[in-house]
Amino acid sequence: MLQLILFDDAVSRGWEPFALTRPGGELRFGALTTRERAERLFGARCVAHLGAAHLAGFAEADSPPVLGYADAPADGDRLFLSARAVPAWGGGEVWRARRGGSGALVVGGEVAGWYAPAGTPAPPAEFFECPPTILDRTGAVELEGRMIGPVWELMSGNPAQLTADITGLFPEAAAVELPAGSHRFGEHPLVIGVGVQIEPCVVFDTSAGPVWLDDGVTVKAFTRMAGPAYVGRNSIILGGHLEAVTIGEGCRIRGEFAQSICLHHVNKAHDGHIGHAYLGAWVNLGAETTNSDLKNNYGPVRLWTPEGEKDTGELKVGCFLGDHVKTGIGLLLNTGTVVGAGSMLYGAELPPKYVPPFSWGTGEELTVYRVDKFLDVAARAMARRQVTLSEAAAGQLRRAWDKGRSA
Repeated sequence: MLQLILFDDAVSRGWEPFALTRPGGELRFGALTTRERAERLFGARCVAHLGAAHLAGFAEADSPPVLGYADAPADGDRLFLSARAVPAWGGGEVWRARRGGSGALVVGGEVAGWYAPAGTPAPPAEFFECPPTILDRTGAVELEGRMIGPVWELMSGNPAQLTADITGLFPEAAAVELPAGSHRFGEHPLVIGVGVQIEPCVVFDTSAGPVWLDDGVTVKAFTRMAGPAYVGRNSIILGGHLEAVTIGEGCRIRGEFAQSICLHHVNKAHDGHIGHAYLGAWVNLGAETTNSDLKNNYGPVRLWTPEGEKDTGELKVGCFLGDHVKTGIGLLLNTGTVVGAGSMLYGAELPPKYVPPFSWGTGEELTVYRVDKFLDVAARAMARRQVTLSEAAAGQLRRAWDKGRSA
């Protein structure tokens, strides 16, 4: 039986503020995480992420453990795949038809992984750190698709991937009947899962792309949702305008949420504009928290990265908030703001455009958020959603705290 192993290379290890607390394969791009998409495409369960040592102990829902590069599984048929790889739908069938012995997997013209049949070794650690751009492609299988680049491409490329995912998963979506008082217009499909509840006075606009409401979703009255859009299992849309969004499992979203992505259990239960943003898991936004996503001079946005500030080439970039970030009421975030994991921000002053992980405070007056206090609040917040912060997960967050505050 084929084993799927995802790995973080030097690029995805730089996807901050998210890489401090989770492997790249557990980030959503389109309607799915890169792990979920690869599992569906290749018909194999992901048994491990290969990544940074501080991620050991990562424990979340059905995600596999994080191992070091030197601990890559050595037995059985294994497909090692970059967390940045997004093969086109149908690529799994192409790969199964063409695969032979050991060889590279190429996606969108880039080396994206390696197939190691039983009895052959895993690639060396250097391969995972930086897959070669040129190698002997004898035996390689080349697939259509793309490789995600810098972290902002998780946001800028999301609408197109949403359309590709929903149409790829539901090529013949059946027509749906909405409750009386709700409306839909546009030619793209509207996909509704099991147990979805839609109140009257909801409008779905599928003119620009499809909409998928996963199982157990609730959409409250006075919501306008424009595709492409995905809403994850058991999430609640509380009203407002949503456009070109990916919303993970168990979220609460209200207000203006546009061209943005959030992972699971994000709480934006009040009004406020979030645009061209990416929110990590367990983010909680106070009422009227708002981000700017366009500079007054209409120039390209620069974004903090671990290698220094970079020009994104994008005119619209909002905020990137790491896991467990919390904001107070009325917080304003500047264009291209990056907030490190576990930070608590409040007050009337704009925070800096880069907030180090596990920061606490207002404006430029930031102090360190003590790890014991952070873990206590995280455990209480998670318990409100009937999720327990396990010892393994708490230990991994402690290591993230150590690494984040020592950087």
